[in-house]
Amino acid sequence: MKKIYIILVLLSFITSSCEDYLNTKPIDKIGLEQYYTDEAGLTSVLYGVYDPLGSGSLYGNKLWLVLEACTDEGYYARSAQTTGPQVYVYDASDADVSNLWTALYVGIERANDLIANINVPKMDETIRQQILGEALFLRGYYYFLLVSRFGDVPIRLSPTTSPNGVRLAKSPAADVYAQVLRDMKDAEGKVRQAKWDNSARISKTVVQGILARVYLQMAGYPLMDVAKYADALAYSKKVIDSGERDLNVSYNTDPFFNSFNETVPSIPANSNNAYRQIFIDAGQETNDTKEILWEIEFKGNQTDGYSERGGLGAQNGITFTNVAYTPTVGYSYGFHKCTGRLFNKYDASGLDLRRDWILANYSLNVVGTAVVRVANTAKTQPYGRDCAKWKREYEKIIPKAKNDSEIDFPLLRYADVLLMYAEADNQVNGSPSSLAIECVNKVRRRAYGRTNVSLPYPTSDAATTAAATSKASFQLFIEDERMRELCFEDVRKMDLIRWNKFISTMKSVSSEIRTQTLSPSQQYGALGGESVGTKHLLFPIPSVETTSNPLITENNPGW
Repeated sequence: MKKIYIILVLLSFITSSCEDYLNTKPIDKIGLEQYYTDEAGLTSVLYGVYDPLGSGSLYGNKLWLVLEACTDEGYYARSAQTTGPQVYVYDASDADVSNLWTALYVGIERANDLIANINVPKMDETIRQQILGEALFLRGYYYFLLVSRFGDVPIRLSPTTSPNGVRLAKSPAADVYAQVLRDMKDAEGKVRQAKWDNSARISKTVVQGILARVYLQMAGYPLMDVAKYADALAYSKKVIDSGERDLNVSYNTDPFFNSFNETVPSIPANSNNAYRQIFIDAGQETNDTKEILWEIEFKGNQTDGYSERGGLGAQNGITFTNVAYTPTVGYSYGFHKCTGRLFNKYDASGLDLRRDWILANYSLNVVGTAVVRVANTAKTQPYGRDCAKWKREYEKIIPKAKNDSEIDFPLLRYADVLLMYAEADNQVNGSPSSLAIECVNKVRRRAYGRTNVSLPYPTSDAATTAAATSKASFQLFIEDERMRELCFEDVRKMDLIRWNKFISTMKSVSSEIRTQTLSPSQQYGALGGESVGTKHLLFPIPSVETTSNPLITENNPGW
């Protein structure tokens, strides 16, 4: 599998005062002439712009493992954790919040540096423009993550050349979003028009799909710019019309990939299926550039010289019931468990095959070098099930690292594009069009084991048809379908916020948990919803920023 293996680039910060004082030439930095020399050098700098995405502060683990783990989908399954973003008990000094802020601005600084020096190397002009487009898009994406998580934030569009350059006042969220749109729309015409042979690099349909996501966020709370639904509709339609992307409908028939414990073994289609294959492929070095528009690619096992690993499967996979670790199997801490609400959103009969792939009703143990599935009665009820979307037993690399994995994280899937189109279409037209209904049906047909998702399948289609009778009911159905399809892919919290349902939903889920007869460790899942308040619609501006930047005179509401 062709991956982007990040080449760390040392970006210099030039301070005239230091140079005057020392009166000497710095010897611990790389000059422009050393890394902006040619196409290879510029590409290396570009990889440095991508690099923060895979850091531990973002999609390496903290963003989905800690900062946005507690939603109506699931909770952080460690009852001793009574403080922190996992349970919405923290303040502006929280290290994970601060590190997220820093990582995003590191990405922006690197993008600014590349953009400012884009014309330095002598190289093919077409490739130069592609690299510029990727840098513009990434800067826009980092600002999108900032504005959607922190609200008003400083905007920097040029490299920092002095200590005073880091001191900027916050810009209104509307202005930040406007900058996101400028960067991404400029990038749309510059990046590679055809998709790459891997899903790590940005191409035109990736830009268009993320723009659809940005526009949906703008259409909802807090901006409530409902005119942006039309833009979300247009951009998601561009991806659909490109013909480049599609749902994955194939799967590997090797019995090895059907070794998980099935809840409904009597159903023939409940062997390995196309939905599961997406997440098996994420650890198999398999290139799926149709379903996966954009992903963070990880590599390494601590023995091969690479250190670009993430946490999927290792930190939020199926719990190991003892401390055994075997290099052929790996390990998982099982930090995430599902809510009963998520479990109950699936077809109660088990016909929706996503449920029993995503939510494991068993634990794992190791005997010798073999993985053993352990029946777990606590996991027969919804609140005891682990997030098992990514399973380490199918991770290809041997030996496996214990604490992390090389399983790739999906940032944008085609199923998401179809569901965004359906939602935007319904909002714009006042009721779903036939194409919007078909987009949802395709997602659901695959979930029910169909390999030809263009053919009607009454078992899955009936619910969509019933929901399509009104704008309101179809919107609610879309909200549930996004949960069923995209759970644990770090989109749920922002979805709930834009629908202006985050606080009410969290309180409701918490109440549901408290009314259940559950073990103390499962009752703990209510803590996040009980602690959440309106201030948690945004992260606080980190105290390290407010104390060092006198131009930021107040924090976000409630902080």
